[in-house]
Amino acid sequence: MKVYSPTLFVEINSSDFIFAVGDKNTNNQFNLIYKSLEPIQGIENYQITNFDLVLSIIKKNIYSIEQKVNFIFKDMVLIINNFNCSFINLTGFKKLNGSQILKENITYILNSLKSNIDETENKKTILHIFNSNYNLDKKKIENLPIGLFGDFYSHELSFCLINNNDYKNLNNIFNKCNLKIKKFLVKSFIEGSDISNENENLDTFYQIKINKNNSQIFYFENDSLKFEQNFDFGSDLVLRDIAKVTSLKIDVVKFFLNKIELHEDISKDEVIEKELFNNENYVRIKKKLIFEIAKARIQEFSEKFINKNINLKSYDKKDSVIFIKFDDQSHYLSFKHIYKLSFSLNNNVTIKFLKNVTIEKLIFNVDKIINYGWRKEAVPVTHAKKSIIAKFFDALFG
Repeated sequence: MKVYSPTLFVEINSSDFIFAVGDKNTNNQFNLIYKSLEPIQGIENYQITNFDLVLSIIKKNIYSIEQKVNFIFKDMVLIINNFNCSFINLTGFKKLNGSQILKENITYILNSLKSNIDETENKKTILHIFNSNYNLDKKKIENLPIGLFGDFYSHELSFCLINNNDYKNLNNIFNKCNLKIKKFLVKSFIEGSDISNENENLDTFYQIKINKNNSQIFYFENDSLKFEQNFDFGSDLVLRDIAKVTSLKIDVVKFFLNKIELHEDISKDEVIEKELFNNENYVRIKKKLIFEIAKARIQEFSEKFINKNINLKSYDKKDSVIFIKFDDQSHYLSFKHIYKLSFSLNNNVTIKFLKNVTIEKLIFNVDKIINYGWRKEAVPVTHAKKSIIAKFFDALFG
C-alpha cells in the first residue's frame, strides 16, 4: 500500500506567491492535487522589504494547505523568480601532453573553480552549478572525457548565486513555518530545461519574458543556465506610448487593440473603426500610426534585451534562437508581427513565441529534476556545507 507523502512547492515570482502540492499515485505517476495563488506583497525591487508581511502570507497559506490536504509538511521545494541572482562562468585547464584524462584531473579542476567562487563571492550562496562546456584539444566534447588521450583539456562551470541576505531571509521565513527548504530552484533553469526537452537538438537559446510592468531575459547554453537579467519595464510601456501620442485614454487603447492585429502591410489610409472606441469620443486615427508607435518602442526593447545589451557581449548570438513569452495574451495577438520584425533584424536569428507554462507542467518538470536530476547540473540543489563537495563529485562521477 502506497504511503501518503505529498510534496509542497512554493514559487515566488514578480506577481504572485504560488502554492502547489503534488503526490504520486499507485502507478508512481506524479499528480498535482492542490494549487493556489496569492498576490505578491512584501517583496519589492527583487528583495524582501517587509519580512513580517511575507512570513504572515506564507504561514497563513501553509496552514490552510495542510488542513485541506490533511498532511503536515516538514520540508518543501522553493522556486524563485523575484530575486537578483548573479552568474559567473569559470574555466579550468589541464595540460595533458598526450596522456590520459583521469578522474583526479577533473576533480582538481572542479575543486579549484568552486574554491575560487567561495573566496571571491563570500557574500553570496551558490544555488546551481552547471557543467557548461568540456573541450579536449579545442574540440567540444558532449560528455566527461575520462579515459581519453589528449594534449589540453578545459572544463567550464557556470555558477548561479544569490545574495546571502536573501538566502538567509528565505530560509528564516520557512523555518518560522516549521519547514526546511529541501530544494532551492531558479525558475529560469526550470523553464530552460522545459524548452530544451520540448525542442529536440536545441540546447542553446535565449528566452525573453515580457510582463506588464517588468521583463526578464535568460540565456541557456549547452543545457546550462549561464545568464539572467531583470528589467523594470514591460508591455504596458507600449500601451502608454500609444495613449500619449494619440491623447486617448489607455482603456480605449486596450479595447481597440484587442480587436485589431498590427502588421507591416497595413495601408497608410486605414483607420481605427468608430465602434472600437468603446463609447468614447471618436478620433480619426490611422492604424499605421499605431503600428509605428509600437514599432519604435518594441525595437527599443530588442536593443535593451539583446542587440545592445552589454551583459551579453561575451555570448555568441550567431544563428540564435530567441523564445519570447508574454503574460498578456492580448498583447501578443496585437503586436506579434512587430516583435518578430524587431527581434529579427539579424537574419541569423530565429524568433519563436511561447505560451505560458501552466502550474501543473511547471511542477511536473520540477518533480522530474528533483528525482532524476538534470543532465548538465553538477550539484544537487542542497546546501549542507559539510557535504556539498562530496555531493558535487558524487553527482558528477556517479
